[in-house]
Amino acid sequence: MILASRSKMHFAESTHWYTLDGQPCYEVKAAKGGMRPTTLRDARKLNLVPSVTTIIKMAAAPGLENWKAEQLLMAALTLPRIQDEPESAWLDRVRNDSREQARKAAERGTAIHASLQGYFDKDAAGVNTDHWPYVDGTAKALKNYFSRGDWFSEQSFAHPLGFGGKCDLYAICNPQVVCDFKTKEFTADNLPKTWDDYAMQLAAYRHGFGMERARCAIVFVSVSVPGLCHIVELDQTELTKGWNCFKALLEFWQAKNDYRPDFDKQAA
Repeated sequence: MILASRSKMHFAESTHWYTLDGQPCYEVKAAKGGMRPTTLRDARKLNLVPSVTTIIKMAAAPGLENWKAEQLLMAALTLPRIQDEPESAWLDRVRNDSREQARKAAERGTAIHASLQGYFDKDAAGVNTDHWPYVDGTAKALKNYFSRGDWFSEQSFAHPLGFGGKCDLYAICNPQVVCDFKTKEFTADNLPKTWDDYAMQLAAYRHGFGMERARCAIVFVSVSVPGLCHIVELDQTELTKGWNCFKALLEFWQAKNDYRPDFDKQAA
């Protein structure tokens, strides 16, 4: 049985955990008051399931690593050494600058995701007016590609195999569709490509929702050209491979951490 719920919370992906009924549990109460990110230790106590993203991180991500390397190189090129500055100090400045660029890119992506969610939830207050070009371009591209407008956003789930997740966008009938947004720097002359982890992510989502034959697509949203959107639909062969790879990583994660959530406790 697939269990799901709705959520409008946005947190760093590294903190994604879900209860057995599909509710996000990204934070828990801290001992000294306030809230803190949920950890594996908390998951053991609360019987939580890890996110799809957590599982996929067990495998190498060439696209992400290449991007990080490029940010590091750009920082090195744009931060000349100060006179008499020790090499170690310069290297620290380069690393910190590249991390700052990554942080800003992540925050920008999260903000655009939130505006897209607000639009598809028909929540005008949730759409940042500065993001309207991205939202409008994405909405039009999706309508042109799939010939539909009946979308639902940010549905979360927990799967009996022991993982959970939250999907950016999905449609439940005629046909079933699962989509994930990716904000990236690209132009019409330099369109982005998909990676193996995208197939794993989408395959895990559609199984999480019990829609094992759903069409799946990555929706690339350009931050370089506001309004430009590039949709890449993955074929069934790619998704089958992605599901098999994901299941293998899930077993590895569970073995490595010596932890698998117990769905029998919920039934009891």
